[in-house]
Amino acid sequence: MEHEVYVPFPVGTVRQALTEPERVARCVPGVQLDADAAPHRPEGRLRLRIGGSTITYRGVLTVDGGPDDGQGDGASGAGGTAAPVVIEASGTEIRGEGTVALTLAVRPAPAAEPGPGTTLVCTGTVRSEGRLAAADDRSAATAGRRLLDRFAENLAADLRDRPVAEAPEEPPGPPAPGLFDTEVPPSSLDPLADVDDALEEAAFADDEDGPGAVGGPEELSGVVPAEAAHARRTMIGRSAEEVDHAPPRGRYAPVPAPEPGGSSVPLRWAAPAAAVVLASAVVVGRVLRRRR
Repeated sequence: MEHEVYVPFPVGTVRQALTEPERVARCVPGVQLDADAAPHRPEGRLRLRIGGSTITYRGVLTVDGGPDDGQGDGASGAGGTAAPVVIEASGTEIRGEGTVALTLAVRPAPAAEPGPGTTLVCTGTVRSEGRLAAADDRSAATAGRRLLDRFAENLAADLRDRPVAEAPEEPPGPPAPGLFDTEVPPSSLDPLADVDDALEEAAFADDEDGPGAVGGPEELSGVVPAEAAHARRTMIGRSAEEVDHAPPRGRYAPVPAPEPGGSSVPLRWAAPAAAVVLASAVVVGRVLRRRR
């Protein structure tokens, strides 16, 4: 059996939708899917009208997307025709012992009529036993074409309600460095910045070439004059170590402790001398009273 149907969506979109088994199964007219069925292997019931009778099957559906499964637009070959998608379904009659097996190859191709979209070229084979096998070829062909026409309509409606998933985005790159992660360059006002770099280079050269290498610290000892150190303290201020350990100045300066052997020596001899003078005054007073 061969038949063509139209879907008003691009070829890549339609082919990606056909590779989703659950979407394909729910677009089949007359199907009732089980709630606990696996998405990649949907199971359920299908009511098929053929001639003047209705046959109910219980079965399973699988989809083989081929080499372009899960890729962009799936276009390959001449004219932008995409690789075919193979749909297989099998079932057993609910009331009876009949069976049916369907293999349907669906090839999406660009379409211009009745508008921009996709033509699905369907080629299928059916193997059946039971009530479907007893039907005449004309009734079976009519039932098959009607089923494919309604499937294309349901697929278009399903794509409008549930668009296909977009391609995954690329992982984000490393985050930009924050404000506190950026290295701060040394101040250009520091007169010793170049000297510090020179000392580091001299130490590195000393490690590689051994003591006494050219450019060692002994050759740089005269590079820093006293004026530079004074200018550094004047422009930048005292270092944290000097601030932490320097004594207070001005009105908050501590009073120095008295030195031993200083003013305490006269005070030590003043008390006995005062006692001698007092005693002498008492004796002189008594002598004067007796003379009177």
